Amino acid sequence: MPMAQADIEAAILAALPGAVVELRDLAGDDDHWAATVTAPQFAGKSRVQQHKMVYAALGGKMGGELHALQVTTIIPT
Repeated sequence: MPMAQADIEAAILAALPGAVVELRDLAGDDDHWAATVTAPQFAGKSRVQQHKMVYAALGGKMGGELHALQVTTIIPT
């Protein structure tokens, strides 16, 4: 069963409090998502580290409940 948008957002927000999460369903199947995450926790981190933080927030759901996630990270100004 695909992972619901609300569940993806809740998982990211739980790991990155104060973040702003924007999700877009890329294929209309609740299984392929694009996420733009703006979070102060990204400051001082490389882009790879930022993306790892987002994927870590989803735990073991990547590749299972959540098939694909395209991530864009932003440090708020």
